[in-house]
Order: sequence, then C-alpha cells, then structure tokens
Amino acid sequence: MTFVVTENCIKCKYTDCVDVCPVDCFHEGPNFLVIDPDECIDCTLCEPECPANAIYAEDELPEGQEAFIKINADLAKTWPVIDAVKPPLPDADDWNGKPGKTALLEE
Repeated sequence: MTFVVTENCIKCKYTDCVDVCPVDCFHEGPNFLVIDPDECIDCTLCEPECPANAIYAEDELPEGQEAFIKINADLAKTWPVIDAVKPPLPDADDWNGKPGKTALLEE
C-alpha cells in the first residue's frame, strides 16, 4: 500500500506534507504534488499534515479518486522531488475544497 495525492491538491499545492516525509517521496508539478509509490514507506505522517485533506491511503481513496493512483505513479517519474516547504499557490485557499478540478491539472 502507498499513499496517494488526490484531486483536492490541484491548484492548492500546500507543502506541509513534504516537511514530515522521511523519504522524500513527494514530487512537484506546476499546480499539484504527487507521491512516488516506489518511494513511499506508508509511514502515515503526511496524511494528517495536508490542510486540503488531499492525501489518502491507496485502499481508503474516496469514491471517484481511483484514477489518482496512476496519476501519482506516472507523474512521479517525470516531476522533480520536492524536499522543502514552499508557499502554497497564491489562490490556494480559494480552490481548497472545490470539486471537479482534475481537468485543471497541469502536467
């Protein structure tokens, strides 16, 4: 099992999760973070740190978020590792909790 970043991270990109990750499994894209499933050690530290509640255990994904398993795995192969906290996107608070953001994911 691994942890998965889901749709609510899109256009928010809070990095509180990155600060607690002991193995640097987070990768950063333009408006989204992903978890590399090959690096994640299932430590559970990142999940409670996400202000957007966008991180779930793979076997506990909310209905409709299953595609993010593949999205995380695929994008982690090409996006750079992020290992330090950065400010969220400028309008992150406005986007937090809005549904239907998958089409807005910038690769």
